[in-house]
Amino acid sequence: MSRVNVEHDLRQTLQTSTKDIKLYIDGKFVDAESKEQFENLEPFTNEKINAVASGQKEDVNKAVLAARKAFKGEWGSLKLQKRLDYVYRIADAIDRHVDELASLESYDTGLPIFLTKKMVSRASRNFRFYAEMVSARMVGDAYRVDDDFLNYTIHKPVGIAGLITPWNAPFMLETWKIAPALATGNTVVLKPAEWSPLTADKLAQIIDEEVGLPEGVFNVVHGFGETAGASLVAHEDVELISFTGETSTGSEIMKNGADSLKRFSMELGGKSPIIIFDDADLDRALDACTWGIFSFNGERCTANSRLYVHESIADEFIECLKERVSNIKVGDPLDEETQVGPLIHNNHYEKVNSYIELAEKEGCRVFQGKVPEEYSRGHFIPPTILLNADNSMKVVQEEIFGPVLTVMTFRDEEEVIEKANDVRYGLAGYVWTKDIQRGHRVAQAVDAGMLWINSQNVRDLRTPFGGAKHSGIGREGGYYAFEFFTEMQVIHVALGEHPIPQFGK
Repeated sequence: MSRVNVEHDLRQTLQTSTKDIKLYIDGKFVDAESKEQFENLEPFTNEKINAVASGQKEDVNKAVLAARKAFKGEWGSLKLQKRLDYVYRIADAIDRHVDELASLESYDTGLPIFLTKKMVSRASRNFRFYAEMVSARMVGDAYRVDDDFLNYTIHKPVGIAGLITPWNAPFMLETWKIAPALATGNTVVLKPAEWSPLTADKLAQIIDEEVGLPEGVFNVVHGFGETAGASLVAHEDVELISFTGETSTGSEIMKNGADSLKRFSMELGGKSPIIIFDDADLDRALDACTWGIFSFNGERCTANSRLYVHESIADEFIECLKERVSNIKVGDPLDEETQVGPLIHNNHYEKVNSYIELAEKEGCRVFQGKVPEEYSRGHFIPPTILLNADNSMKVVQEEIFGPVLTVMTFRDEEEVIEKANDVRYGLAGYVWTKDIQRGHRVAQAVDAGMLWINSQNVRDLRTPFGGAKHSGIGREGGYYAFEFFTEMQVIHVALGEHPIPQFGK
């Protein structure tokens, strides 16, 4: 059977098997109280996939009530190992559905299926990792004060975790939040991005049918940010909000949750630099640069969207970059050979396209790859590089979140550090040089939460993930997630009859 037929058959299977989506509240799939729904569209064809229940305030209230009941009841009283057994069971269940989840993710988001298979496989590791991390690293400290006191700390779950997740890598990022929330003993209300609901719904089905979590521990309320998301943020009984998304949305969320003194973890926008010195391994740097901006269809918070290449090698590097861009395979996300697929939604397509038009007005020279004519129905932006850019331009300062790379040159270390830091974002950065001392100097001088030297974005789950400046607040990942998902309590124990002031005696 030809590859085209395989893609056609898979799409037909997905079209016929994908049903309308309900909310998952208190262990049951239910309609929204309002009975309202919204359409979910396929990025590749711009055709309707299904209808999704549109949760609102009443539905969030039901989910929070169920989560509180579970937290105060069966889930909250479980022994640690029993709770972690459930977490391991979720991981095992995901592994049994990797192919189906990867297909749904690609169908729903436009991400190439070769990529979604890797992402979904990583999702089960999130659960196993946090089960292991809680067992090994969620420990307290003890402080002895002579023979008078023993003071020690313990970690306690906070309560209900409201998780608001993005559409660019939905399943992986949902599990990245759900896993530590459950492993540390919290209950969850998940509000997935409205543009990518399929895998969140499938996870709810898997948990419901194969894992048997106590009712109310895990809830999913689909809907829009302005309704379901805002209600979750404002709810007085939700103690935690973990959000990944745009910086402006994160700012609004913090304002809306301020009255109830919520705890926030914010992973926000990025405009990350990749700095290539003249002594770098140019072939590897080229690999990393093209992968870092054009993978995930460019819809990636840590994308190296600003290239600073040393002026002595700029001409050679840019010519090689153009050749790579021309050869990137743009096409059907369900085709195993596709490297860049369509953007997720027409609204986002229009936004990215407007930045390319702006770049020309600002003085950039635009170089693009090709999109085959037969894909005109999809939201395709060809891989794009913006030449002759400089830091004063909006296309350099603002997050585009698409397959668009701005290209600039520099003369020396001091200049490139200044340029790299001259944006409001500070999520990630990449430095390429064979001078390892310079690599460390530059990496430490860049104002960003995460830096890679001579590497593309390779994640280590043990390390903290998060950004500086307008790219976020707080850190998740590794045991650093315990600071957010648990409350640290100090217990002071008197070991003897120490002196106590005797007022009024």
